[in-house]
Amino acid sequence: MTESLPDDVADVLEFALNTDEPVHIALRRQVPHLSVRSRCTCGCGTAHFELDTSEVEPAQTGSGTVMAADVQLFTENGECPGEVLVFAQSGYLSWLEVCSWSDEVEVNLVAARRWLRPPS
Repeated sequence: MTESLPDDVADVLEFALNTDEPVHIALRRQVPHLSVRSRCTCGCGTAHFELDTSEVEPAQTGSGTVMAADVQLFTENGECPGEVLVFAQSGYLSWLEVCSWSDEVEVNLVAARRWLRPPS
């Protein structure tokens, strides 16, 4: 999606915001102006964004923090060990969170990229 984002973050954002919903369309327009400000140190891949808001219009999400996208992750065995959440604050992309629901399956952004792709 953009050269300024790491591939793992860009790929998961592209998948999570890949609908024709007006909010997702507006948020996708922000991605080329997005960079990763920080990442979680536990290895899950959660990323907090920095965005030059003077370059883009806000999505119509309302004020405050909202979950703009929620994508459940399914392993090759059909298990759902977690999800990826995309958050916006006052209409601007804010962070991407990787959530684990399993103690048995490692859930991180690398795995999320694999589980978000249809089988080849």
